[in-house]
Amino acid sequence: MARVRHTIATLAAPRMHGRGYVRHGDQHAAAYLRQRFRQLGLQPLAPDYTQPFPLDVNTFPGRLNLELDFGMAPFPVLGNSRRLKAGEDFIAAPESGPGRVGGPLSTVPVIRLDTLVFTDVAAQEQLLDRLTRPRFGGGVVLRAADVPRLATLPAPLRQRIDSAAMRFTLVPKLTASLSPTQAGQVRLDVLESVWNTYAWKRGALAALVAMRVEAELKHGYQTQNLVGMLPGTTQPDSFVVVTAHYDHLGTMGRRTYFPGANDNASGTAMLLELAAHYARPENRPAYSVVFIAFGAEEAGLVGSRYFVQHPLVPLARIRFLLNLDLLGTGEEGITVVNGRILPAYFQRLQQLNEAGHFVPAIAARGKAANSDHYYFTESGVPAFFLYTRGGPTAYHDTHDQPPLPLTAFSGVFKLIIGFLASM
Repeated sequence: MARVRHTIATLAAPRMHGRGYVRHGDQHAAAYLRQRFRQLGLQPLAPDYTQPFPLDVNTFPGRLNLELDFGMAPFPVLGNSRRLKAGEDFIAAPESGPGRVGGPLSTVPVIRLDTLVFTDVAAQEQLLDRLTRPRFGGGVVLRAADVPRLATLPAPLRQRIDSAAMRFTLVPKLTASLSPTQAGQVRLDVLESVWNTYAWKRGALAALVAMRVEAELKHGYQTQNLVGMLPGTTQPDSFVVVTAHYDHLGTMGRRTYFPGANDNASGTAMLLELAAHYARPENRPAYSVVFIAFGAEEAGLVGSRYFVQHPLVPLARIRFLLNLDLLGTGEEGITVVNGRILPAYFQRLQQLNEAGHFVPAIAARGKAANSDHYYFTESGVPAFFLYTRGGPTAYHDTHDQPPLPLTAFSGVFKLIIGFLASM
């Protein structure tokens, strides 16, 4: 477990830059995993274990600033402004474009959409008038629950909202993600509790703001999967596959990074521990074991989709695939995606757990496109995705950092070993 904690701490460290696509965070993580693969004696299934592929991804490598003025007059008031903290108070929406409004001692208004605007024609006309004033130059603020309702607004009003300099969405929790595209306007997600604390409200005027976002849409960024194998003793042409994604959300602005300890340094650590187990001669199974550390899972399962389209082992020869993600907790046990569509395999897991008492409980889910098992499932490969439940709930935010409780980690390890031995 000391080695597991060291692996997680290393992958979640600031020098990995959130294992994303700014300052080559993904490449730093890949270099570390190649070194571990070599130390374990895994056989590379591609040159230097590396299966490269291109990626389109929106990034935020530079400034990410947001300042609210909550003075008691309809003008900026020196000393009454509040600079929000990226990653703690607000984040850039994944599809946000770059932009800058306001600056030192200068702010512009943003207008909060009253829910009445979705049902009342007069409220719609009043909002349209405010947005079309020549000197407006600001943006709009809306609640997360109202975003889907934007499509119900009249076309002229929708166009004005989309062409505003910025759009703020008030959210109960900051949950970041990645996007392969970029919108024309700046889009920020702001904690609703923070906004309500600091924003000055006067009628429809939600606040005065100064904002700067530096966004860069990268086309064809070269990242990679890492693939190694331990040949089987008697059936080397038959495979079981263990997978985990090593990438995460990267950085946002110059100072904020997303550690990704549970998601998914924990699953990557489990993959490495399983590789260490099977690398010992006395544990080598009859069939070959393939270990894949996927890139670009957070960008939409891009790495696993690429592997399925360009497999390095025949998909038809895969006996089973286990995908490992979010294994840093476990007070309530584990959930098995595809457990309901592969009942015989799931029953085998349950029987092993009943005999060994490895984890508190095992719950089955149906098919879900929520991790790297998905495209294998769609291609007919029998696969489970395992994740732990209970304990800390940090997810896609700056609080997902070590130390993790790892409550069920040892139990999940033993359960996996028993399950793969039954293949």
